[in-house]
Amino acid sequence: MDILRNKVAVITGGASGIGRATAILFAREGAAVAILDIDEELGRSAVKEVEAAGGRAAFIACDVAKAEDCRHAVEATVAAFGGLDILFNNAGIIRRADVITTTEAEWDLVMDVNVKSMFLMSKYAIPHMEKRGSGSIINTGSGWGMKGGGNAISYCASKGAVTNMTRAMAIDHGKQHIRVNSVCPGDTDTPMLRSEAKQLGQAEKEFLAAAACRPLGRYAQPAEIARAVLFLASEASSYVTGSALVVDGGGLA
Repeated sequence: MDILRNKVAVITGGASGIGRATAILFAREGAAVAILDIDEELGRSAVKEVEAAGGRAAFIACDVAKAEDCRHAVEATVAAFGGLDILFNNAGIIRRADVITTTEAEWDLVMDVNVKSMFLMSKYAIPHMEKRGSGSIINTGSGWGMKGGGNAISYCASKGAVTNMTRAMAIDHGKQHIRVNSVCPGDTDTPMLRSEAKQLGQAEKEFLAAAACRPLGRYAQPAEIARAVLFLASEASSYVTGSALVVDGGGLA
């Protein structure tokens, strides 16, 4: 369909899961994609998958909790592809623990990856979007940014921050024709979801069965979330900003 033709996108956490699925979809729709991740092997394999499908992509190693890495990643993207139109702040982690058992180091890590990274990437990306006269930023939130969840205190806090940070950014940058939205997935079949079972000491099969307990009777596939991200990135959502798009099979309902 080429609905992102001539667009340049940056995707954090782009080597696997929702990020990888979105990179592939964006490339199929005509965008040049910079895939950012700390996993170089997976990141380069994602680039090869995009290129095999006829798309354009580059891998940039990036620790999104570090300002210099984020600045370099944005500048490298602009140097490689000539500009920047779309930022998908997707990198994220989860630690399944309550407030008593969560360590200070775990709290800081979750906040750094899930919240600080979005601040840093946006800080360096927005000036380049201004030069283009428009832009779209999509932040990965969660249903647990809108309601509580058990044994996930740092994750819930971080995703609540993402939801309201998205609204604040939409207010600040609307005058620059930059739209800022969040996508809020329910449980999705990613390595992170499966890691939760191990963290909680549960059998993976039982954990995934519980994740499927929602009106649609299943958890999501990464490509399903990617299609929602594509909507927010494209002109199909040209009058949408400051929103939180829930894609969770009815779980919040």
